[in-house]
Amino acid sequence: MPQPKLASFPAIRGALRFYQICSVVTGTMLLLLVAEMVVKYALHLELFLGGSGGFLWFAEVTALGDSTGDGFNVSMSILIAHGWFYVVYLFSCFRVWSLMRWPFLRFILLALGGVIPFLSFFLEAFVAKRVRATLAEREAAAAAASDATPVTSDLS
Repeated sequence: MPQPKLASFPAIRGALRFYQICSVVTGTMLLLLVAEMVVKYALHLELFLGGSGGFLWFAEVTALGDSTGDGFNVSMSILIAHGWFYVVYLFSCFRVWSLMRWPFLRFILLALGGVIPFLSFFLEAFVAKRVRATLAEREAAAAAASDATPVTSDLS
């Protein structure tokens, strides 16, 4: 399996930090989305901000899926926000995956973190540990190799 280049280590550290942030945000948004879907499809309610029901209120959803509420539809906003955060999350996954030179199946696993509840939190911890260990191992090997290199002098 190809190894990441030593010159790309600073970029990998930045990509890892960005991935960690995106992973937590996307995981949180996914949990909100799951809660919103349970409320909408099991209880037939949608959350609204403002409008005729007050500051924050639930409106009924008709059998056709239309909402009877007015105001700002918080439920729909959660859906849209998760969709956009997932796109950013995919970008962060791609960045880490490509810089680390991992197999394609690992990218698929990382991408699933944004659609399977709680998986992004576990992957975030696992990926961070794995990347940091790989970078430390490679840096130690590079330092050992540079220490073992004999120094030649031009004093002839």
